[in-house]
Amino acid sequence: MQRPFQRGRLAAALCLAFTTTAAAAAWPERPITLVVPYTPGGPTDIVARVVAQGLGDELGQTVLVDNRSGAGGNIGADLVARAAPDGYTLLMATTAHAINMSLFPDLSYDVRKTFAPVSLLTQGPLVVVARPDLPVASPAELIALAKEKPGELTFASSGNGQSTHLSAELFNAKAGTRMTHVPYRGSAPALTDVMGGQADLMFDTMLSAMPYVASGKLKALAVTSAQRSPAAPDVPTLAESGLEGYEALAWNGLLLPAKTPEPVVERLNDAVRAVLDRPEVRKQFAAQGFAATWMSPADFGAFVGDEVEKWADVVKSSGATVN
Repeated sequence: MQRPFQRGRLAAALCLAFTTTAAAAAWPERPITLVVPYTPGGPTDIVARVVAQGLGDELGQTVLVDNRSGAGGNIGADLVARAAPDGYTLLMATTAHAINMSLFPDLSYDVRKTFAPVSLLTQGPLVVVARPDLPVASPAELIALAKEKPGELTFASSGNGQSTHLSAELFNAKAGTRMTHVPYRGSAPALTDVMGGQADLMFDTMLSAMPYVASGKLKALAVTSAQRSPAAPDVPTLAESGLEGYEALAWNGLLLPAKTPEPVVERLNDAVRAVLDRPEVRKQFAAQGFAATWMSPADFGAFVGDEVEKWADVVKSSGATVN
């Protein structure tokens, strides 16, 4: 026979479960905020705005993009980590959030535990771009110049710990060069300074860099994937240019605060799948070197865990630090 306090606890638990289920079934009842932890105009922001528009159509609610840049993506991630787990605050996660697990010593979150995975969105190679007057026309010439002038060549990045930072550090480690890192608060200002000559080169996503290559404001030296990109078939890979085994891919995905009700996660995942299945969305991303890639929440969670391990090895072998 149950005691009164046991019956009370059981009733409270059932009431909470009913309330949570009812709230999840009604979700979304108001606008949703998608936190992008980088400045407007960069590759992650571009992907976020395409996805936000599509999700708004699928869910029948406005999805607002909120740019919260700084600390290599950590400011935006911390904001979402502390948000209510009700499905109304999303994080646009990137490769950097896996990298940051080993690069930053005192993070306020664990990307594998503090968030509920939703789905991968895009993945693709970076492209090595240089200012037009840099006296190199190939990866081999870049390596030669960097060795001739150790520490003098500068590479911009979208921030400490970003894939745009670590991919260049991996290049340094494999090529035996020493280029100097110059972090920015996003890809857009970093590219602007490379075009203006304040920095020599950058490893950036094709989505943001290739339009400037097409206009002649930047020159493309290589891509960081194992195979050439269909978006730039004439640009060689670093691996085929002498850096055997080199590969670095950038990705974007969606995370929610941990303990978000499973029905909310599943409905959002379904909406993401519908958006990424749209031919115009896939075509838009493919033209810029990104593959639209849906995953189940479980698969995306496993993917993030694998990325944390992979980039921890890169951080250790390259000796990369935040500065």
